[in-house]
Amino acid sequence: MIDIAAENARLPRALLVGVAEPALRGDDAPMRELASLAETAGLELADTVILTRLEPTPKYGMGSGKAEEIAALAKAREADQIIFDFEISPTQQRNWDKLAEIPCLDRQELIIRIFAARASTREAVLQVELARLQYSLPRLAHTYGNLSRQRGGRYGTKGAGETQLELDRRGVLGRIAIIKKELAAVKKDRATQRKRRDKVPVPSCAIVGYTNAGKSSLLNALTGAGVLAEDKLFATLDPTTRRFDLPSGRAILLTDTVGFVRNLPHSLVEAFHATLEEAAFADAVVIVLDASDPDAARQLDTTRSVLGEVGAGEKPRVLLLNKSDLVDPFVRSRLREEYPDATWVSARTGEGLADAVRAIEATLSGDESTYLLPLDRQDLVARAHREGSVIEVRYLDEGIEVRARSQGRLRAALEGFEVHDNA
Repeated sequence: MIDIAAENARLPRALLVGVAEPALRGDDAPMRELASLAETAGLELADTVILTRLEPTPKYGMGSGKAEEIAALAKAREADQIIFDFEISPTQQRNWDKLAEIPCLDRQELIIRIFAARASTREAVLQVELARLQYSLPRLAHTYGNLSRQRGGRYGTKGAGETQLELDRRGVLGRIAIIKKELAAVKKDRATQRKRRDKVPVPSCAIVGYTNAGKSSLLNALTGAGVLAEDKLFATLDPTTRRFDLPSGRAILLTDTVGFVRNLPHSLVEAFHATLEEAAFADAVVIVLDASDPDAARQLDTTRSVLGEVGAGEKPRVLLLNKSDLVDPFVRSRLREEYPDATWVSARTGEGLADAVRAIEATLSGDESTYLLPLDRQDLVARAHREGSVIEVRYLDEGIEVRARSQGRLRAALEGFEVHDNA
């Protein structure tokens, strides 16, 4: 007898299908990440299938025999859907739906669904909708069993009318155009806000990194921002900026950003450009890495790759190895060798936060140089104190000697007074 209450309470089950990448040598990190994505989407793991290779067949993306075997396993495990860790074409998706008789989707669609469930602000909702529409556009042809339905037109005029597919495609393209206009307005508003901030120069720092690395927890620990911080992927979709006063008394802006993920769908990179551009316009980026994750090295590669995509690849960087309280001594020793310049922190316990602040201040302050300013340029001395990090000031007969760290506009203003060592 079926327990109806238990059946209703049961989470939807998913069968995960991935491909073993030769370079990973048996490492199951990609499938662990897909499992985490599925869990974030509210799914229960039914089973996992790792293929040794993918055959470029148009029907299923693999041999028919293997496809039938996977469909049979999904039925045996009572899976409610099949999720592929690789992209499947619209035609292949339709064929899989028909073969398995349950919904089949790829990694890109799963991520879009997670984003859609977590979007709360107007901007995030628009960004997710844009990604969803761009993803669904080539799949419209497979949402109808009969594409011969006609609407409008009369015989003998300009044809029998438009198909439902053509009408829906036109509607999707129209909606995409509207969303892009609205997001362009958001981008314009951000630019206006940035110009206002530039009038009172305050260095900015974007906190970036892999999803669930602890970026929001770090911002909360430093500023008390109260940003939602969950042990789930993509807990943050909207940037949050908070002012933070460094020990020197200098103020900076810290911005929490959306987390990165391996093979982030290009449509999402495009859709979230208005959010990710916070990293591109920041004076420096703080990369937060989950040191307790066995896949930390590959996650760092992903973060660097996405930073390059959004135009922040050359920004000054601070690398923080977070969750240090969860790392055993052996792993800590290995990571210290791999990342000797990294700072160890724990946003949960507070370990290393003071060191992190010092590293951020040193990076934002720029390179150390000595300048000889005219005696009547006290304004530049004051600006160096305000925007840079002044190490020493000496008043000489020939001028004011200032040893300071500077970058950006401050460095440009002081550059003509730099004292070069000709020795």
